[in-house]
Amino acid sequence: MTCDPVRFGVVGLGRAFMLMLPGFRADPRVKLVAAAAPREQSRNAFEAEFGGRTYADIKGLCADPEVEAIYVATPHQFHCAHVIAAAKAGKHVLVDKPLSVSMEDGTAMVSAAREAGIHLIVGPSHSFDGPVAQARALIDSGALGRVRMIQALNYTDFLYRPRRPEELRTKEGGGVLFSQGVHQIDIVRLLAGGLASSVTAMTGAWDPARPTEGAYSALLDFQGSAFASLTYSGYAHFDSDEWMGWIGELGHPKSPEAYGGARKALQAVDTADAEAALKSTRTYGAGEAPPAASHHEHFGPIIVLCERGDLRLTPTGLHVYDNFEKSFRPAPVLRFPRAEVFDAVVNAVRGNRAPAQTGAWGLATLEVCYAILEAARTGTSVALNHQIAAADGAPHPIAEER
Repeated sequence: MTCDPVRFGVVGLGRAFMLMLPGFRADPRVKLVAAAAPREQSRNAFEAEFGGRTYADIKGLCADPEVEAIYVATPHQFHCAHVIAAAKAGKHVLVDKPLSVSMEDGTAMVSAAREAGIHLIVGPSHSFDGPVAQARALIDSGALGRVRMIQALNYTDFLYRPRRPEELRTKEGGGVLFSQGVHQIDIVRLLAGGLASSVTAMTGAWDPARPTEGAYSALLDFQGSAFASLTYSGYAHFDSDEWMGWIGELGHPKSPEAYGGARKALQAVDTADAEAALKSTRTYGAGEAPPAASHHEHFGPIIVLCERGDLRLTPTGLHVYDNFEKSFRPAPVLRFPRAEVFDAVVNAVRGNRAPAQTGAWGLATLEVCYAILEAARTGTSVALNHQIAAADGAPHPIAEER
């Protein structure tokens, strides 16, 4: 079935937009018609490539009658104000992860979307990745029985990539949990059944020059007896892409010889302003978008243990280990980067079919992030509430299976 392209406006033309740009360029089902950004250089580049209109802030974007949906790609601390403004203007919203910096802001965002009757989708997160959906479909088939345990690991150089000051302050949404943990939590929640019941965790903040959490390890107990262990380190030593065939997170081949590159780049940066300026070189109008990926994106090694077999997720497909034999199931053909995110947006806006990753889903994931911090601080298990998420049955149909 064909339909008119979803007319998108974008607020924020920084790194998040750059990572979505290959998909926007490739997908005929969406059309960029407007953008809002404070940098004139980025606005000029947008007009040169896409035409349309640009604005210095979100107010003009929300008032633009041609815009149907807004991609909120601004820094974390602006998500709440921008999502609520878009919702009040009647625009559907795709907001970059995490949903918000605080639970209070996230609750307000979900409520604003419901009151306005618009779709609020949180992404892209790696829970949209093709092999994750492939694994979920195999679980849904019942061939391997119920999920019993999940192990998710990822070791990266995240903490040593160029950062703005607030990205190194936990209270402002900095650290690995809010930028990276949401990916891992989203994937595990999707595969395990939706809502976790409790969290036990430890975190690590081991570099005084980067004074925020750079690592965590958590144990999640899910409704219905499944449990999952999640481990992440962004301290730029061991690189778990070694275990993924040297395919990077964004689906590109990478060289083991590039080891230490992030730390080396920071050696020439001696102030926070200089580091923020280095990051700005990766924004739209100042740098190039990533080239087209040759593989699906991923978020490190993931193993799903079921009653009658195990699954191992890779960027190229699933390794399946059942009671009597092992096999490999190739991933769906990669159409273009983050095609599944665009599928979700088009299905929501044109077909009124929401994906799992709604605002309520994003709020439940954010609650897990805060529970990890609290469990690490107190040394106790933290029970999860999920009031809004539990009341919103539509995004969590898989929870009923457990």
